Amino acid sequence: MLPDEKRSAGRPSGRQAVFFLAGFLALFFCFFAVQSHALLRPDSFTVLAEKAGGAVVNIRTEKTTQSQDRVFRHFFESPFGENDPFEEFFRRFHGDNNPQREFRRQSLGSGFMISEDGYIVTNNHVIEGADKIRVKLKDGEEYDARIVGRDPKTDLALIRIEADKKFPYISMGDSSTLRVGEWVMAIGSPFGLEQTVTAGIVSAKGRVLGSGPYDDFIQTDASINPGNSGGPLLNLDGEVVGINTAIVSSGQGIGFAIPVNLAKGIIAQLKASGSVTRGWMGVEIQPLDPAMASYHGMKEAKGVFVVRAIEGDPAHRAGIRGGDIITRINGQQVEDTKDLILKVAAAKVGETIEVTVVRSGKEKKLGVTVARRDDAGELKKESPPEPSATEDALGLSLRVLDENMAERMGVDRDAGLLVAGVSEGSAADKAGLRRGDLIMEINHKKMDSLKAYEAVLKKAKKKERLQFLIQRRGQFLVISMDREG
Repeated sequence: MLPDEKRSAGRPSGRQAVFFLAGFLALFFCFFAVQSHALLRPDSFTVLAEKAGGAVVNIRTEKTTQSQDRVFRHFFESPFGENDPFEEFFRRFHGDNNPQREFRRQSLGSGFMISEDGYIVTNNHVIEGADKIRVKLKDGEEYDARIVGRDPKTDLALIRIEADKKFPYISMGDSSTLRVGEWVMAIGSPFGLEQTVTAGIVSAKGRVLGSGPYDDFIQTDASINPGNSGGPLLNLDGEVVGINTAIVSSGQGIGFAIPVNLAKGIIAQLKASGSVTRGWMGVEIQPLDPAMASYHGMKEAKGVFVVRAIEGDPAHRAGIRGGDIITRINGQQVEDTKDLILKVAAAKVGETIEVTVVRSGKEKKLGVTVARRDDAGELKKESPPEPSATEDALGLSLRVLDENMAERMGVDRDAGLLVAGVSEGSAADKAGLRRGDLIMEINHKKMDSLKAYEAVLKKAKKKERLQFLIQRRGQFLVISMDREG
């Protein structure tokens, strides 16, 4: 054997080295993938359940209700049934004086400790109207609880138990970091079955169920049933990211939880004062659609259109006007109307927030001092005007606003021209204009008089695109049509 052959015999060739390296890398990545998968899906929720379970409580309530006594009810009803000709006689003498009895109704729910001195978060509907609240801990100990504060608008409540001991509690996490598909765990007392642990994933975020202006629910397929209400929804770090609150009774694997970030400020207010005060700017708003965004020179329909700034309220005093588009609060993007309501409601009363608006295609920053929210009062909707005899080339009959019309619609007299009639089959009719619409602008020209309207039509060329900014029953729309004739 030659000397070079001897040296090469004890080591792998270049091709063998390549295969060896490729195999090593394949094994490494397989191991990494398995480890990553293990991190995404835990082998067991045992440690998490043991860690958090001690702070989850069962809540039993008693409520007193009144009901007509069924035993004696038939003695006071007509013997001839519902179609009795003497029904009025029986109602007059016996109708509303049937004997009433008091009944004690019991209900079950869940909650969780947020501090060692016995403060417990639950749902408002669990304890609302309760004469007695009894809390049972994991170790079997029971305590009477008192209501610290309630917030029906978000279905949150804070109660407290007191004893000469420190209670276990759960820390609150950050629900804004939750991602769809992330693992979560629920603990509660469904149907009275205490300390029931279920797991699933975050199915969706920002769900609106129509329960109020502060809807922003986390949807999960972790099993949630009656009795789970008020219990915690936990991330894999054992932190509360939601408060279980609702289910879809006709479906399976569809439960909802209040995001803990929404709950934090409310719970702090309940603990401090027993009630909740929300921020208020004093604007009437509507969603920003792509047509409206394009009309105002915006690339994306992100923001909220201001229908009206209520005179004398914070937004009006700060300089916000109808027609502005609110795009940011304190530098944070405002996505839609729900987002604006939540951001302003979370602001402290008396705090000055920076509101960015788009006006006439330009950004403007205004300082608005937040006031206390008052949910009362709505604008009256305007009545359609009487038709006018004149009609233009677009098929519109228009009227100038008088003082009464302007007052009913909540606008200035020179805010626009009122559509008194639309000719069937005309360009205006095909475009979607309706009787009762208020034409405020055409191609960014203010329609404060019939002369202004006539000037725009005269200047527009045949087939030129006309964009109408209109107000319809308190909502703003952009409608486009071609100039004909």
